[in-house]
Amino acid sequence: MADESIAPIFDSLDTASSRPVRTPKTAELVALRLRRMIVDGQLADGDRLPHEAELMEHFSVSRPTLREAVRVLESERLVEVRRGSRSGARVCVPGPEIVARPVSLLLELSGATVADVLVAREALEPHAARLLALTGSDAEFDELERMVDEDIPASYAADTLSAGSAAFHLRLVQMCGNATLALLAGMMHEIFERHVEAVTAEKNRRDHERYESNFLLLIRSCRRLIKLLRARDADAAYDHWQQHMTVSRGSLLLGHESTQVRDVLD
Repeated sequence: MADESIAPIFDSLDTASSRPVRTPKTAELVALRLRRMIVDGQLADGDRLPHEAELMEHFSVSRPTLREAVRVLESERLVEVRRGSRSGARVCVPGPEIVARPVSLLLELSGATVADVLVAREALEPHAARLLALTGSDAEFDELERMVDEDIPASYAADTLSAGSAAFHLRLVQMCGNATLALLAGMMHEIFERHVEAVTAEKNRRDHERYESNFLLLIRSCRRLIKLLRARDADAAYDHWQQHMTVSRGSLLLGHESTQVRDVLD
């Protein structure tokens, strides 16, 4: 009876979907085990993988199979292998940069504009501010305040305001406790920083007084956000940062409405 009930399902499968399921290679299974050890924290960033002999014995595999597994992890940028070194492979826990480049390339190929990126950031950061107001620690608020007191003014003094401003925006999202938001923010970080660098340099050349005024407005806005975060006023933090992002987008896009991502990254 059971065979009769499932027979129509198999009859309806096309030729491609009815092909035998591929059995993973032994090297892929070893790579899977090692990858899981990295994800679970059993192997931390900077740790050396055990010597080949130990791994071969542990997994009951040959040296070529083990080396193929390590190459899989190396291609994923989870380990770094220094050729000719006797120290073996070192674990490298990647950050958002591992996907930032491919995503940037896809944005370039799709003809995405900087406006697209700024609108996407505007959808992320106010939510991050709300989460941070609810879950952030005093130490995290202190770090943001230090960035406003030291890092952003230092970058302004060095005519690299974009670096300090972009770092504050990124750190805000990284602190909110949502790994997905932090990853998305990290993916857009370089595009945002490069565009801000080009725009602020242009504004500084044209009208230094307005450039300085914008810097002071940025500082006041960041201080206002931190005050709301410390007060645990999640709704007000969201509203304030949404307004900040909207005003910032208008300023950064003025005269650059059609600038494409590829123009920024070239």
